[in-house]
Amino acid sequence: MFIDTHCHLHDDKLADTDKHVEEYLRDGVDIAINAACCALTSEKGKDLAEKYPSVYFMTGCHPSDIGGFDEQELLRIEKLTAHPKCVAVGEIGLDYHWEPFDKEKQQKGFIRQIELANQYKLPICIHSRDATADTLKILKENKAKLQYGAVMHCFSGSKETAAEILKMGLYISFAGPLTFKNANNLVEVAKFVPEDMCLTETDCPYLTPHPFRGKLNSPKNVSLVTARLAEIKGLNVDDMAEKVMNNAKRLFYKLEK
Repeated sequence: MFIDTHCHLHDDKLADTDKHVEEYLRDGVDIAINAACCALTSEKGKDLAEKYPSVYFMTGCHPSDIGGFDEQELLRIEKLTAHPKCVAVGEIGLDYHWEPFDKEKQQKGFIRQIELANQYKLPICIHSRDATADTLKILKENKAKLQYGAVMHCFSGSKETAAEILKMGLYISFAGPLTFKNANNLVEVAKFVPEDMCLTETDCPYLTPHPFRGKLNSPKNVSLVTARLAEIKGLNVDDMAEKVMNNAKRLFYKLEK
């Protein structure tokens, strides 16, 4: 019934993968999409997808890992795009939070991976932290290369930013912070985003939703995010889960194959 559209099952904190997969399947999560941070984690995601029928994966280089992004890294990432369970290029984007960072290299890497996704007819999954203006600028300048879709993952921005994203036809994904008690702004954004443009995720092992905040996160907790979104939208959780699943399958079209 549920789908976790963005998790990091490859993370060492989730080393007992069998246990986590068993738990989320038992709790009604049918699909988990592993998001990559570099070529190595892209390859780990592929291995997980080949081992577990419920796991799919993305390939790409996170902006915080862009220091190692060169032609060899790009070729390793590109090689995985043809895999039948590779559903997107991601997570890619800009992150100006953790210093030091190289804005120019991040931006070039982001654009190059947008081009890669377009070349191989895949959607992209976007990471943006403390970089809203530059992220929107790059997306608008490369709008013609986003014809296969995109999602702004773990959205934490304003309603105005959400409006700009929606104008470009991009999906918006909500994670654990939507459930936090101080999430007033994010709740308003969730009310604003149309139901057919919403996705839910865990970004595990990080951002564990309430009431387990501070503990290790896993894909099973996507049900808590979906339930909170359903509450905000005035829907029952089953209807919201179905809408999110349909949205995910529309964006990540390989899920239907």
